[in-house]
This record gives sequence, C-alpha cells and structure tokens, in this order.
Amino acid sequence: MRREVAESCVDAMLMEMVSVFCHQFYSAEPELAARRIEAIGYQVGHQLVERYTMDCPRFTDHLEAIKFVCKDFWSELFKKQIDNLKTNHRGTFVLQDNMFRWITRISPNPLQENTTKSAGANDDIQVAQSTSMYLYFPCGIIRGALTSLGIPCTVSADISHRPACSFVVRIKA
Repeated sequence: MRREVAESCVDAMLMEMVSVFCHQFYSAEPELAARRIEAIGYQVGHQLVERYTMDCPRFTDHLEAIKFVCKDFWSELFKKQIDNLKTNHRGTFVLQDNMFRWITRISPNPLQENTTKSAGANDDIQVAQSTSMYLYFPCGIIRGALTSLGIPCTVSADISHRPACSFVVRIKA
C-alpha cells in the first residue's frame, strides 16, 4: 500500500516554511533563510531517493542518474516527468518544467505593492524575488537526490518565464 500526501498539504507546508524562515527566524538574513530552506529540501530529496531506489541497482554514470531524476523521481513528486532535459556534456544539465506546480499560485505580497501606477518591470522584479525563496526547497530536493545517488552537485533555479522553471545542475568534479 502506497502512502501519499495531499497536494494542498505540501503546498501549505512549503508556503509556511518559507514564511517562517524568511519573516520570523531569519528576517534580517535572507541568505541564511535560503540556506536553511535548501538544507531541508536536501534532506527530503536524500531520504526520498533512498526509498525510491531501494530495490534498484546503482547507476553507472551521471546521465543515467539525471534521467532517473527527470523521469521516475519527478513523477513520484509531481505526477509528471520533467518536460525537457539539456546538457552540455561537460557536467551541466538543465531540467525544465514548463508548468512547475509549486510556483503557479505564487503572487507578490499585496501589502508591498507600490502605490504608484508603475506596473510592469517593478511587478516582475517583485514576483521574481518573492518566488525565488520558494525555489530553494526544490533545488535542495534535487541536490539531495543526486548526492544520494553518488553525484555531488550544485543546483540553482531560473524562473525567467513563469510558470516554467529551469533547474541548472552543475556536477562537481
């Protein structure tokens, strides 16, 4: 019997975690809040991939492990595969999700909106800043999963075309 968690519970947990770390625990230090959120994601990714690969043989190369994350692991988390995988064949991979569920409902904080009528660029910057804190958790999940599979890496996210999100994985040599 498989155990599952309602999507709304995961969404609420992510929203609350980011809120608490950014506004209560580390309100003066957003970099520290980002590191803590990413560290929690790392632990989650590490534990999940251990569970999902318990009965599987170890992967022989980086590309196999990345493909596993894009297909099987992502499907377990989001009920869909990564939409696009690109690589430069030198240790950099770009995983693109064209409709990343965790950022589709995020909008700027209405209390911080400008009172002037200057929309456009300021709104885009504000949305990007508020959304970026929510991406440290999935970056940590990906890094934890790959590290658990024997691939030390760094992971960053790019949200220049919301709700699409690209995760850039750089393998450490």
